[in-house]
Amino acid sequence: MRKLVLAAAISALMSGSALAENIGVSMALFDDNFLTVLRKAIQDSAAKQNVKLQIEDAQNDVGKQLNQIQNFAAAKVDAIIVNPVDTDATAAMSKAAADAGIPLVFVNRMPVNLEKLPSNQAFVGSNEAESGTLETKEICRALKDKGKKEARIVVMMGELSNQAARQRTKDIEDVIATPDCSFMKIVEKQAANWSRTQAADLMTNWLSAGLKFDAFIPNNDEMAIGGIGSIKTAGLSTKEILVGGIDGTKDGLAAMQAGDLAVTVFQNAAGQGQGAVETALKLAKGSKVDSTVWVPFELVTPANLKNFLSKN
Repeated sequence: MRKLVLAAAISALMSGSALAENIGVSMALFDDNFLTVLRKAIQDSAAKQNVKLQIEDAQNDVGKQLNQIQNFAAAKVDAIIVNPVDTDATAAMSKAAADAGIPLVFVNRMPVNLEKLPSNQAFVGSNEAESGTLETKEICRALKDKGKKEARIVVMMGELSNQAARQRTKDIEDVIATPDCSFMKIVEKQAANWSRTQAADLMTNWLSAGLKFDAFIPNNDEMAIGGIGSIKTAGLSTKEILVGGIDGTKDGLAAMQAGDLAVTVFQNAAGQGQGAVETALKLAKGSKVDSTVWVPFELVTPANLKNFLSKN
């Protein structure tokens, strides 16, 4: 009897394993604070649903990422989740998965071929038209509260191969073009590629050259934090120079608690990760899903900061 029970248990385990979906995940870069939270969210969501994951680091290399997708296809995974290195290269990734007949979900970074995705592919992420808009409108409001009639602004951009960087920068420019915020003028704009270190170096260069400005509007929290460090090292105050951010990362929220970050825009990495896994599972089972699954951005200021501290 004991042997029969043991055999039945082993059989049940094997059966459960066979039924578990196998999803290949290619992340643009492991060494990034926001993407680390996103990756953990994907892992947590998969674990709750008995989904096997194979997660690869593309190391910010487009060719490596495409190769990873091709390898997932050759291994006949049930679905693929991709956080793209370069959103302009997503058409080739989409084709590789489509040719193999394997469902694919882009997460966080919007594919350039969004309008042409096959029926078994989708995008899960946040609408970048909201991100830089919320950030810049709040900086505009805060500058008005300080009585500014004219305000000089510096902008740091993410990687320009990335749709999010381009859109967030356009958001800033569009807000400044409106009558309410036209008193703001961009006096310097350069890429720091989402990097805290590059942002610190760029800000040091600007300040060393004698650049004067009233607000610093970067495309993400990491660049905000890097810039803040250089601003304070130069003996300047974040009470006088307003600093914005996007993503609402743990470090970004800590900077706001410290009084250094005036505004950030929370991007729900946990919601995106969970949504990507759920969408991939639905596609793997042949269910129809919307080609775009939006996870809303949310404005974070010192007034509502406490509502977001437990979300990262």
